[in-house]
Amino acid sequence: MAKEPTAAVPEKDSLSIYIHLPWCVKKCPYCDFNSHESSIAGLQDLKYAKALIRDLEFELPRIKNRNISSIFIGGGTPSLFSVASLQLILDSLRTHLKFSEDIEITMEANPGSADANRFRGYREIGVNRLSIGAQSFDNASLQALGRIHDAEETHQAIDMAIEAKFENINIDLMFALPGQTLTGALRDLNTACSQAVSHISWYQLTLEANTIFHKFPPELPDDELIWEMQEQGQGVLADGGFVQYEISAYARPGHHCQHNLNYWHYGDYLGLGAGAHGKLTDRKNNHINRFTRHRLPEAYMARAGGQAVIVEERMIAQRETVLEFMMNVFRLNAGFSPSLFCRQTGLQLSDFQDLLDIAIERNFITQQQQLIKPSRTGLNYLNELLQIFIPADLK
Repeated sequence: MAKEPTAAVPEKDSLSIYIHLPWCVKKCPYCDFNSHESSIAGLQDLKYAKALIRDLEFELPRIKNRNISSIFIGGGTPSLFSVASLQLILDSLRTHLKFSEDIEITMEANPGSADANRFRGYREIGVNRLSIGAQSFDNASLQALGRIHDAEETHQAIDMAIEAKFENINIDLMFALPGQTLTGALRDLNTACSQAVSHISWYQLTLEANTIFHKFPPELPDDELIWEMQEQGQGVLADGGFVQYEISAYARPGHHCQHNLNYWHYGDYLGLGAGAHGKLTDRKNNHINRFTRHRLPEAYMARAGGQAVIVEERMIAQRETVLEFMMNVFRLNAGFSPSLFCRQTGLQLSDFQDLLDIAIERNFITQQQQLIKPSRTGLNYLNELLQIFIPADLK
């Protein structure tokens, strides 16, 4: 069984950047992300890349002195974009910003649009982590999910990534799929563990609002079976050398996703692209601000480079800050220190000891030696744990 790796806490002034590329060949029926169908021929990748650069230049006054620790290129299906368009974006980021020496640059890719030449190109322009949306290795499950690829294409995509010299590869995998059995869920995991990948994101299918599955729900496994999948599945992952460090994240030693760790440690990030969200801290005034950009690609491209691209901007109230911090950090097995809480929120944890005491009494968390950690019960019942930290006027 694998030994639990340690996860580094992001530096105080580090910043992550999320870049949203909003197009897919086909919209999956379970997907609630901001994605829009487009053929390769209709993709406006170069025009969109130039809009992203204008958007970045607009934000420079807010972030120019920050150290960029990670970049995550998500979607949509980023692997639809040409190497030239992505190089334009990354070159602009390098020109304007300071990258950490060990910066992590992740890009999402779907097996149905995987291309060996493009994978080599992405690696050459600096992408050093690839996240492949496998979802399942069972063809019947993939069809039920509305995916455009089959299991063989996933194996081929992983092989392409290895041949392109990617040493840090994640695969996304879901469980509790329509008609899925315990045997099927564990078979998926065993197959995933046998791949030459360093990280597995394994999460339960949920029926999100504003999706086809929410409107026309498929028949899913019952709660008892889902619980069994989760319990036995975690054992399979551990035996395969993947250690759980977050509710749905499992890594081989030294291969945590640094970008997501920044989210979960309540770090700052700039979101660029249609519908992208961001969180930036004004440490001088001790304010935390959130930003949301226009979600429609055409409107985003027309407005990028000015204030009009932002459709919502708000300062987080102090009573919400505590809840937001806990919503993120209690997803992590390793927990957090009072000093991290103070650094990321500008508040003193001791002022909220009464809430921590309630969580301790309910066996949701432990608190010892300057470390607050969720218990196994707390991880399994995260919503109930977070209820403790919801301000009375927000309940």
